[in-house]
Amino acid sequence: MPRQVDYYFSIQSPWAYIGHQVFRHMVSTYDLKVNHRPVVLVDLFSETGGLPLMKRHPVRQRYRMVELQRWRDKRGLKFHLQPANWPFNARLADGVVIAALEAGFDPDRYLRRAFAGVWEDQLNLADPATIAKLADESGLPGRQLVERSSSEEISAAYEQNRQDALAADVFGSPVYVLEGEVFWGQDRLELLEDALKSARAPYSSRI
Repeated sequence: MPRQVDYYFSIQSPWAYIGHQVFRHMVSTYDLKVNHRPVVLVDLFSETGGLPLMKRHPVRQRYRMVELQRWRDKRGLKFHLQPANWPFNARLADGVVIAALEAGFDPDRYLRRAFAGVWEDQLNLADPATIAKLADESGLPGRQLVERSSSEEISAAYEQNRQDALAADVFGSPVYVLEGEVFWGQDRLELLEDALKSARAPYSSRI
């Protein structure tokens, strides 16, 4: 049986974008099963003591900008630090991931295209037509998935992801949960790989 990773993220998260290719390489290398769990970040932040970017102290906002540049170089990416259509309401774009999974599709190609759409191409991923086009370009039925994304059932699944995130001690994006052990942030991917290589028992805060 392949090992499983619960992958909590939002398409509007720059850190999920920055780490996505590295994570997917790890998935392939270690034959992991990924449980994609898009989650609404604003609610998750507020419930776990975090703050949205614009409410953080200017010192923290400035440091974030430096970190984005560091990791952009580290991961070999080219993207806008302040894209034209960010932040945005990610409900519909995230919901397409859930709708794709529901329909039996692998959402990875859409995720790669959507992340790039926000951070590289400066597209508006709050726009249904834009999301549908990106899904189409990823080999998915875009219009169908966008329509399904707006349904009450997908909203309920999105909310369930939030509840599952809280129950798993998840408080941001991206978070990778391996056998109950939480790895918060794409800068913890190397630590996740260490855990996979060693096959050690998971660490726990409950000691």
